[in-house]
Amino acid sequence: MFSRKQSQTASVSSDMANKQKRYETLVLALHADIFRYAYWLVRDKAVAEDITQETFLRAWKSLDSLVDEKAAKSWLITILRRENARRFERKQFDLVDIDDVAVIDEQFSNEVAIEHQELRTIMASLSEEYREPLMLQIVFGYSGDEIAEQLDLNKNTVMTRLFRARNQVKEALENANEQRGRSNG
Repeated sequence: MFSRKQSQTASVSSDMANKQKRYETLVLALHADIFRYAYWLVRDKAVAEDITQETFLRAWKSLDSLVDEKAAKSWLITILRRENARRFERKQFDLVDIDDVAVIDEQFSNEVAIEHQELRTIMASLSEEYREPLMLQIVFGYSGDEIAEQLDLNKNTVMTRLFRARNQVKEALENANEQRGRSNG
């Protein structure tokens, strides 16, 4: 019984030694070609080294399936291509929910900036009696009563001036839009 165990161990050791020798021969003969192909495939030296190493690791694990030594190079290239494909299967892309991302339309934001500038210009061109109450309401958010108190005017006077100021701004914007329409059309 003891001799039977010893012969099995010797047989396993012999098989492992043969496999090791076969593997080393394979690596020495084809490593440069496999690495060159990997580099051509991925265009990154570090990644090419990694997938070449993974290729030879997988080759070691399934070396017994290689029957024809002449087919070793194509066998390794197949393993390398599959290993490269696995690289993308393992890759986790950073996905972002579209609702969480603010997308800025530059054309829209430029148009808004132009409109704001145009509005500021029109408001600046108003006479002071209309510009001042309008600015207090729009910029500072004051109510009619607060504006009347600030300017020491009657509330009805303030409300009339606000109404006239808004109408003047509206007319100026309409005229500017008509002018744009004529020059574009």
